[in-house]
Amino acid sequence: MTSFTKFWGPGLGAALLALGALNGCQPRREAVDLLVTNATVYTVDSAFSKAQAFAVRGGKFVAVGTAADLQGRYQATQTVDAGGQFIYPGFYDAHCHFYRYALGLQAADLVGATSWAETVGRLVRHRQQQPAAAWLTGRGWDQNDWAGQRFPTKDTLDQLFPNVPVLIARVDGHAAVANQKALDLAGVTAATPISGGVIGRDARGRLTGLLVDNAVKLVAAKIPEPSPAEAARLLLQGQQNCLAVGLTSLADAGLDKEDIDQMAALQQAGKLHLRLYAMLNPTPENKAYYLPRGPYFSDALTISSFKVYADGALGSRGAALLAPYTDRPKETGFLLQNPAYYRNLAKELAATKFQMNTHAIGDSSNRLLLDIYGAALKGQPDRRWRIEHAQVVSPQDVAKFGQYHIVPSVQPTHATSDMYWAGERLGAPRLKTAYAYEVLRKQYGQVALGSDFPVEDINPLYGFHAAVARQDAKNFPAGGFQMENALSRPDALRGMTTWAAHAGFEERRKGQIKPGMLADFVLLKTDLLTVPNEQLHGAKVQQTWIGGKQVYSVKN
Repeated sequence: MTSFTKFWGPGLGAALLALGALNGCQPRREAVDLLVTNATVYTVDSAFSKAQAFAVRGGKFVAVGTAADLQGRYQATQTVDAGGQFIYPGFYDAHCHFYRYALGLQAADLVGATSWAETVGRLVRHRQQQPAAAWLTGRGWDQNDWAGQRFPTKDTLDQLFPNVPVLIARVDGHAAVANQKALDLAGVTAATPISGGVIGRDARGRLTGLLVDNAVKLVAAKIPEPSPAEAARLLLQGQQNCLAVGLTSLADAGLDKEDIDQMAALQQAGKLHLRLYAMLNPTPENKAYYLPRGPYFSDALTISSFKVYADGALGSRGAALLAPYTDRPKETGFLLQNPAYYRNLAKELAATKFQMNTHAIGDSSNRLLLDIYGAALKGQPDRRWRIEHAQVVSPQDVAKFGQYHIVPSVQPTHATSDMYWAGERLGAPRLKTAYAYEVLRKQYGQVALGSDFPVEDINPLYGFHAAVARQDAKNFPAGGFQMENALSRPDALRGMTTWAAHAGFEERRKGQIKPGMLADFVLLKTDLLTVPNEQLHGAKVQQTWIGGKQVYSVKN
C-alpha cells in the first residue's frame, strides 16, 4: 500500500485515482485562430438560421453555433466578445466600378451640386487645390437636379479655363461636358462622325461641349493615366472607403488586363484585402488573352465574365426604348453597337465557359439582349449570364429571365435616385413596370444587388434601405415608391451576400457564415432584419473582417 493510501484510506484514494484517470481522458480543445461570441449571427445559409458564435481557422469558418458549445470545443488565439452586436456575412457589391472610382478620387466631386453655377464653383476650388494638374476632371453633376433640367454647355468652362483641358462627367458616366481645349486635343469638331452617342451642337451647328455615351470616349481617351505609384495610392484609399461601409467583395464592371494585373499585385502584396470579381471589357486584346485560358478562380480574384454595354442611361436619354421618350417624342435612345455585334459576341462566349454580363437599361435593349442570350445559350441551365441594371423591362419580356436562366443584377438606389424624374422620361404605364426588382426575383429566384458606384454612393446599406423601403435618405416618399417591387429583408440581405456570390459562381466560398466559407463578416449595432425602415439608412458598420482578420474598426 502506498503512503497515499495509508494516509487517506483505501476508499478515498481509489476514488481520487479514478477521477485523475477520468480527467486525463477529457478531449483537448481544438486550436483555432479566432472565436467570436456573444453575437446575433445572421448566417444567411439556406435556412437563414441564426447563431451566437463562430470559430475561424486559416481564414475560413470552421464552426458556427452556441457560445457554450464552441467555447467547450475550441481554444482560440484570439477571442472577440461581440457585445451583443449583429453579425452578417461581408457585404458584396455585385456591380460597381471600383478601379475607376478609386482613380477618380483625385477628380472634383460634383455630386449633389444643385445648379450649374455650384458645379462650376466646385471646379474652380478644385483647380486651386491642384493647379499643376494636366487636366481638370470631375464627376457627379446631374442636370435633373437643376431648375429647368437643361444640359450645360461649355461656354463658362471656356472662359474660366481656356488653357487647361476640362472634362466633367455626369453622375451616370454616360454623358459629359468638355471645354474647347479638351475637344481640340481630342480632334473633335462639328463634323466628327459618331455612332452610339451624341456630340452636342447648337442651332448654328457649333459644338456645345456635350458628349453622350460613345462620344465621351473620344475625349476621355486623351486623359493620361496616373503613374503606377499614384494609382496604387488611390486604390488603397478607395479600399479604405469600401471597408468602412462593410464591403468585402466587389464586382468591378469593365476592366482591362493591365487594370486587373495592377490590383492583383496589390492583393498578392497583402495590401489590397478586397476580394474582386473582375468583368472584362470585350476588347480584342482581352479576348485574345483570356478566352484560351478560360475562367480564373481564387479566394482573392475571380475572372469569369465579359462586361458589355447595350445602351446608355435613362438620365441622359441614351437608354434604348421601344417607344419614344415621353418628354422627347422624337427620341428613343440608341444602342451603342449594332445588333449583329451582340449576336456575334454572344455566340463566341457561349462556346466558352465565360459569362456575358450586359448593361441594359431600356426596354428595347433588354428585349434584344434577352433574345440574343436565349438563342446563344440554347437552353443551357447554369451559365449565369447576367443583365446588368434590367431597369426598364417590358412585361412581355420579364418571363425570359426565368425561361433563359438569366441573372438580374440590379441596383436598388437607382430606383430611389431616379423616381423624381423617371416618370417624365417614361410616362406612368412604363414607369409602373420599371425598377421591378421583386418581379425579377420571382423569375430567376434570385437578384444580385449592387450600387453601380460611383454612379451611386458606395454604402451597401443605402441599397438595402432602398430595396426594402423604396425610399431615399430622407425616407421619402411616405409608404415607399412602387412598393409592390420591394424586396423582403431576408432577400435583400441575400442579394448583397450569397446571391451576389452566386452571380459570379462564388457561392461555395463566400456569402454565408458556415463551415468551409471564407471568414468575411461585418459587425453592426443595428438589426437590419427588425429595425424600423427609418433607421436603416443611418445604420453604421462597426467592424469589417476579411479572412478572419480585422481590416476596419470604427473610431470611437
